[in-house]
Formats: sequence, C-alpha cells, structure tokens
Amino acid sequence: MDLYYIYLKQVGGIYTVIQTKAKITVDEWGENYFMMGPYYEHNFQTQVEACEAPLPAIRGAMDALISNGCQVFFGRWLIEGSPYVLLFDVGGASGNLDRWKGDLWDSCNIGLPSHDHEAGDALILGSLVAWFFKELTDRLGDAPNVIAHFHEWQAGAGLILSRARKIPMATVFTTHATLLGRYLCAENVDFYNNLGKFDIDREAGERQIYHRYCLERAAVHCAHVFTTVSQITAVEAQHILQRKPDVITPNGLNVKKFSAMHEFQNMHCSSKARIQEFVRGHFYGHLDFNLEKTLYFFIAGRYEFSNKGADLFLEALSRLNYLLRVHKEDVTVVVFFIMPAKTNNFNVESLKGQAIRKQLWDTAQGMKEKFGKRLYEALLKGEIPEMNNILDRDDFSVMKRAIYATQRHTLPPVTTHNMLDDATDPILANVRRIGLFNARSDRVKIVFHPEFLSSTSPLLPMDYEEFVRGCNLGVFPSYYEPWGYTPGECTVMGIPSVTTNLSGFGCFMEEHVSDPAAYGIYVVDRRFRSAHESCSQLTQFMFGFCQQSRRQRIIQRNRTERLSDLLDWRFLGRFYVHARLLALSRAFPDKYEMDPMAPPKAEGFRYPRPYSVPPSPSASLHSTPHHSDAEDDDDEDEPYDEDEEAERDRMNIKTPFVLGVLGEEAAARRRSRARGGGTRDETRDRERGGLEGTRGD
Repeated sequence: MDLYYIYLKQVGGIYTVIQTKAKITVDEWGENYFMMGPYYEHNFQTQVEACEAPLPAIRGAMDALISNGCQVFFGRWLIEGSPYVLLFDVGGASGNLDRWKGDLWDSCNIGLPSHDHEAGDALILGSLVAWFFKELTDRLGDAPNVIAHFHEWQAGAGLILSRARKIPMATVFTTHATLLGRYLCAENVDFYNNLGKFDIDREAGERQIYHRYCLERAAVHCAHVFTTVSQITAVEAQHILQRKPDVITPNGLNVKKFSAMHEFQNMHCSSKARIQEFVRGHFYGHLDFNLEKTLYFFIAGRYEFSNKGADLFLEALSRLNYLLRVHKEDVTVVVFFIMPAKTNNFNVESLKGQAIRKQLWDTAQGMKEKFGKRLYEALLKGEIPEMNNILDRDDFSVMKRAIYATQRHTLPPVTTHNMLDDATDPILANVRRIGLFNARSDRVKIVFHPEFLSSTSPLLPMDYEEFVRGCNLGVFPSYYEPWGYTPGECTVMGIPSVTTNLSGFGCFMEEHVSDPAAYGIYVVDRRFRSAHESCSQLTQFMFGFCQQSRRQRIIQRNRTERLSDLLDWRFLGRFYVHARLLALSRAFPDKYEMDPMAPPKAEGFRYPRPYSVPPSPSASLHSTPHHSDAEDDDDEDEPYDEDEEAERDRMNIKTPFVLGVLGEEAAARRRSRARGGGTRDETRDRERGGLEGTRGD
C-alpha cells in the first residue's frame, strides 16, 4: 500500500510520481495494490469511480472504522493503470484530534501546537491509517503480509503509530525533499558547504517547524527501509535526518515512444508555430527580428526564486544579451518565465497585442481572397495584371490603417499579467536591475507569464506539454531540487535542457551518460564552483546553443529524445521493487531472506559519448564567434546516422531484471547450504524461487 498525503491535489513533483508510477505498480501487484490518502469530495466525485473493495479483509477493516463514526471511501482512480484508492475523511474525524495528540505524545514524545492545522490534519490521517492497518492485519493473520510505503513527513504519523503499536507489516518511508533543507535553501544559505555544521534542532525551532521536523525524523528512523529520490538528497538526509538511505529510488515517467523519429520533430514545429503567433502579438510594433532565427527558452515551476535558480538564470541572460550584441549575432532569444504568482488580471497591453495580431490576420486573409479572385480573372484573360489593377484605393487604405494600428510608442511588456506586488516581485526587480526591458537593441527578450499555462487562455492558448514541445531549450539552474521533473519532461519530449549537479536529475544524468551535453543535457556545476563561475558556465552553455545550426539542433533533439529510456518507469521501477522486498526481509526475517545479488546495480545503464561527436573539445568548438563558410560546409558533412546511433544507445539499456527476496522454503534451503548441505538442484530451485514468498502480498 502506498500512502500519500497530497493524493489528488494535482500539484508538484510528488503528484507526478503518484500518477506515473501507478501503472507499473499495478502491473506488478495487480489487485493487491492500493493507494491511500485523504478524501477530497470534489476530486473524488470527478476522478474516482467508486466500487467495493475486492478483499474481505479490506472491507472488514473499513467497516470497523465506519462503525466508529469515521468516513472511509474506496474506488478506482481514473488514471492509467486504474489503481485502487482508499481515502479517509480527515475533517470528519477532527473531533478525535486532542485524544490522538495525546496518543502521539505517549508513543514518541512529539507534541503538536494547536496553530499548525496542516500538522494536525497529518496526525488525523496517520491515526486513521494506523487504526486501519491494525484492523487489516488482525483479519489477515500470518499471510499474506502487508507492505506499507509512506511518502513525506505528512504521512509519517501513520508509520510512527503503526510501529509503536507493533503492527505486523513491512514499512518503507520515502522523503522527496527534507523539510528543513527546503526552508534553509529558500533563505539563500550556503547549504551544501555547511551541511555538517548546522544545529538542526535550533534551525528547525527558529522557523517554528520543530514539531514537523520531529515527525519527519521519527518516521525515517521507524521505517524498516528508508529511501530518497536522489544521491544529492541522500547526502542531505544523512546529515539532517541522521540516517543514510537504504535505497535510492529515482523518479521516472511513463514514456510513450513514437513509431517514427520524425513524429516528435513535426510536433516541435507545429507547437513552435503557435508560440510564434503569440510572439507576433506580444511584440507588435517592435517585431524587427527574424522569427525563423528566434530561439525560445523557458523556465517553469513553483515560484521559489532562489531554489529554482531564477536569480542565476536572469544574471546569465544579461550576460548572454551582451555576448549576442557584441558578436552581432542575428539570433534572438525569447525567454519565458512560467511561474505562478499573485495577479489580478491580464495585462491590457498583452491582450491588445493579441487582438491586433488577430485583426491583422483577418485583414490579410480578406485581402488575399480579393487579390486571388482578381488575379484569377486576369490570368483567365491571358493578362499579367498590374498591382494597381488588382488592389484599388480602398484596399490600400485598409492596409495603411492596419499598419497604423501596429504603431507602438511603448516597449512590449515584460509580464503578461498585472502583478499585485509589482515593486517587490523578485523576477521583475531583477529585470529592472539588469535592464532587460525588451528594447529593440536587446537580443534577449523577457516574457513573464505568472500563471500556469492553459489551452483556454486568451493570450497563450497552449497546455504545458504542447508549449514545452515548441521551445528550443528548458533552463532549470536549481540550487535546491531533490529530483527535478521539469528537465526530465523536456527529455522525454526531445527538448534539450539545462540542469545542475545540485538536482537529483542532473546527478543521475552525470552518472549514467558519459557526455550529457552531447545528448542535450547541460549540467551546470553549482556545488563546487562559486556563483559567478556557475553563472559564466550557464552563459556559455546558452551562447553555444545559440551558435548551433538548425541541423545541429535537430540532431541534438534526436539524441535527447533517446535518453527517455533512462527515465522510463519500466527501468526505474526496479529500485522501488528492491526497497519493498528489502523491507519484507527486515520485517519478517524468519520468512524472507534478501538475496545478496538483489541490490539493483546500474551496470550497463549508461550511454557512451555519441560516436559522431568530435572526440576533443578543440575540434567541436569554434575559435571565433562567427562560423566561416567552410565550417558550415563541414557541419553539413558531419557523419551522422540516426538509426545507427539509436541502435548503439539501445544496447546500453539492459532489459529490466527481477529482484527478489528468497521465499520461506528457499531461505531455509539457503541456510542449509550455508551449513554445508544442499544440491545443485536445490541451488537451481533457489534461483527460481525469487519472489515465491511475496506473491500473496
């Protein structure tokens, strides 16, 4: 069973983990897999198909809670895989909060303040979950065994109470980001260089989250198996939570491969055309740059200015603008900031721009129809018409009025909405500092869209996935990012991205790809370099990307899309399998013994440097800012065979292998062999035993 506090809230990376991992887990466990979380009436009615629990023990445990006044709901979540969900009404059980606070204090001496309603709700959910597990295990008896996987500190109370009451089940706890780490990094603390120097209790107390930190740390130490999503977060957790993770469980995605390579390239072109339409309207009157030589960069996510690296990104954009102007590059970069902030409405200038664009389009279409009809009549007569015979005075007047409407005496707006706190907004304040106001001379243009994208928007009517496909580069120079789904989503869509070695995704790619930049994954060093050096490195990455030819960008997108195999849950799911089976072997050592060959190795899980990439940096970098004609010719002749490269890359991803614990009988035979007994047949049986002891879980 997986327990998530944020179930059905549809926000953040944890929701993406829940939703995308469901299918492969259902494929593994079938009818024996259940998700658990809090009940939200509206979401339940729209996203869940209510049904009866398939197991009598589940139904009995639910009835026990319902008969005591609790509300418990069961159904199938309407996502891929259709997993069962078991939801508890937290609000309906709030009358028990004071009593359950006493139980928590008696169990582990953790007290919760009355003003923290989120912590109170987490305790109510945890108490209901522990109560449910007690009823369930009483009905199941010795078999099958239960594995409960808890995610984040909000679900930790259920794990703590279950272990305190000695409920017979295996437990796993996963932290997707430490609570204190997120707080500290948001305050511009030199976090990673001072991990071993923090007074954790004092830091948590000063931020009034000590009780939450205690819940998180207690859950970590109570769990049979502790996991986290990346190696960088494992280092953080070891210092802050005082336990080294047993397993690293990277986040994956459900990857849908295209039958032909050109399909996702065509989708990029069609989505890019829609972004270009927005740019035509937003920059009307200042559209003196070539849209065919315009690149689209973006950053997206929660509005955590420093944690998400928006501060570093803006400074690097200022330097990039300088380089493009000094070297007289004909490339223009339009940068989108997709970060939700407090607004009161759309910017009038932005709406006006899109209205003018549409009006011009309608005018041009009308003129085209009249022009085409008159040209058709002239050609039928065997005449080559004069322009004055095709377009009359009224037509010229209409065109002049249309041109007059595009006149603008102000600069294109930086933001698409009216900000509630324009003066102190971090992005706008830094835009003023660096002076990127979308002037004609600027080669870098800024568009701040402080709202999540929607296909129903009157400004930029695209959903997030379609928008990403139309961009050229995603830039995510995060300082604190335990995993980072945004660059991963770019990767599976074939869009190059910038990440850092302080993000879980960046560390994962450096470990499993020999030359990430060749595959469109640019990793900025923010751990071992100063802020100035990191900014310079990011600037060089973006400037180098701007200097690529169209053919080079197409080749790079092909390589980027091939990396999606690394992020597929079909491969990364093995780490969750290992964590669950390790928990079984620790919770029930008499029944299950962990196979020493079981830890999921990354052997063969690596992409080499593409053979068509020049072997040395000196051969692949231009010594001058401008490409010579000879260099362009050489670029067109660069040896590249997409099918051959793709086949070589596929050979570096091994088929998922089965991890397992030894079943009870197999474990007994293993112990017998350790004492000198056993035969070759028994050895073969043991190797086949694998998951025999877990099939009923």
